[in-house]
Amino acid sequence: MKKISVALGLLCFAFTGWAQQAPFEKNSTKNITATYDQIMPFFEALAKKYDQIKIFRQGLTDSGKPLHLVVLSKDKNFDALTIQKQNRRIILINNGIHPGEPEGIDASMMLARDLLEKKLLPDNVVICFIPVYNIGGSLNRGVSRVNQNGPDTYGFRGNARNLDLNRDFIKTDSKNSYSFQQIFNAWKPDVLIDNHTSNGADYQYVITLIETQKNKLSPLLSQFMTKDFTPALYERMKASGFEMTPYVNFNGETPDSGLYGFLETPRYSTGYAALHNTLAYMTETHMWKPFPERVGATYQFMKHVIGLTATHAEEIGKARKLAIEKVKSQDEFPVQWKLNTDKFDTLTFKGYEASHKPSEISGLPRLYYDRNKPFEKLIRSYNVFEPSVVIKKPAAYVIPQAWDKVVNLLKLNGVNMSRLKRDTDLEVEMYYIEDYNSAPRPYEGHYLHSNTRVQPKRQKIRFFEGDYLVYVNQAQNRYIVETLEPQAVDSFFNWNFFDSVLGQKEYFSAYIFEDEAARMLHGNADLRKRFEEAKIQDPEIGKSASAQLNWIYKNSLYYEKTHMRYPIGRLMNEVKIELR
Repeated sequence: MKKISVALGLLCFAFTGWAQQAPFEKNSTKNITATYDQIMPFFEALAKKYDQIKIFRQGLTDSGKPLHLVVLSKDKNFDALTIQKQNRRIILINNGIHPGEPEGIDASMMLARDLLEKKLLPDNVVICFIPVYNIGGSLNRGVSRVNQNGPDTYGFRGNARNLDLNRDFIKTDSKNSYSFQQIFNAWKPDVLIDNHTSNGADYQYVITLIETQKNKLSPLLSQFMTKDFTPALYERMKASGFEMTPYVNFNGETPDSGLYGFLETPRYSTGYAALHNTLAYMTETHMWKPFPERVGATYQFMKHVIGLTATHAEEIGKARKLAIEKVKSQDEFPVQWKLNTDKFDTLTFKGYEASHKPSEISGLPRLYYDRNKPFEKLIRSYNVFEPSVVIKKPAAYVIPQAWDKVVNLLKLNGVNMSRLKRDTDLEVEMYYIEDYNSAPRPYEGHYLHSNTRVQPKRQKIRFFEGDYLVYVNQAQNRYIVETLEPQAVDSFFNWNFFDSVLGQKEYFSAYIFEDEAARMLHGNADLRKRFEEAKIQDPEIGKSASAQLNWIYKNSLYYEKTHMRYPIGRLMNEVKIELR
């Protein structure tokens, strides 16, 4: 495998003289990106010439066009299950999730071609490319990124439904996301690359990098990623002429104020991958560097990931296997995180001096970066996240069959589940939604909830024949917990899947309930005592006749038990249940 790595390392960013050129190479200025109508014919031509490549059609996208997967396999085996049994590593490379950030599209076309043409495919690594994920956005071609230096024209960020697909990996509003998850869960990649272009500050680097946040990943994988894989990537990229820095995410006015780790929750590609114990990298090339340089950096990055994966194939396989086994028996799961601002490392950052000058538009001070004044500075890097909410898993979740989208997404992600054979009364822990915040404006088609708080209550609930039982003893435990626990940042609850339970369905007419409420207070000393205490604790209740009636109603037998009750039960102890 060292020979393979050396061969890959010698592959240079020179595209002349090949049998088949990509549109990027044919352009004298190298300032164009392939159109959708050029992308698939390019790969189809490769498939006609070489037998180590196969193209799959995997479901539809919102554009009505299919999502394609291009697979490169040295031994011509293209069956995902067989490849996994052979203990070969699988890399999945996703391109064009934002088609206005197209470097990965062009770099992948050329890299696939070069690996085949120069016979550089590793023995122990299978490489899967999604040529363009957001097909609808790719077809919506124009200029929409005012801060970006080329290409001449490109696709649009939103897909055919104007969704940002890098926010859709949990809620799955798009057909694109559904088809992607079919690919991901069939191939079970060891490594994911998602290619992007940044916005933001100016600095000297052509490419920056987001890796799976180390504290969110399984410790076994995190140690390997941070100690072995990622440092080697930085070294190899620097040797290739594309020195990297971590993604430039900062809280001050300029990057030299310090870099802050990016907490990629499961709505993002890399956060979704972490739920499945997959190492994930998101490239962010700098939007103002020339497009050919950005394509070159992306090409080199993918090449080095392939080489390192081949070199460390056994280590990656063992670490992932142990992580998957450990998660099956894991009892506690963090579902919310906070940055520890007391812990930081230092790194050398290569930027440009920033200053202010009068704006030609407003006459007021404006920020600018002076490229004639490059600098190297030691700056702080904050990248330690700690759990802020931790959930103890139940033995199982019980999901009423009415919530079919939830069930379908769990199935899509490989979650094992059974169905009740008959109507069954179960002693479960049910959550009542105690509080939550909602976005004042729609975010990706949803009024997203956050800061959700719950109140657990033990109750005997009747579940019905055909309802689903999901035991939390399986490889997909993280996906199960982080979608089904309402407090999790990207839970199905926070994405509005269960908003109907937040609406009260029955009320009272005050002129009728007045007499009934009086009878209830006269006949129930405990109720009257709690009523008086409530008025003392909240003086506003005592000032309002309707508030007093409402308090009595909510503490009566008439008040609906399902109002604000999250419908998924937590079975805390294993009991004998008849299943289909």
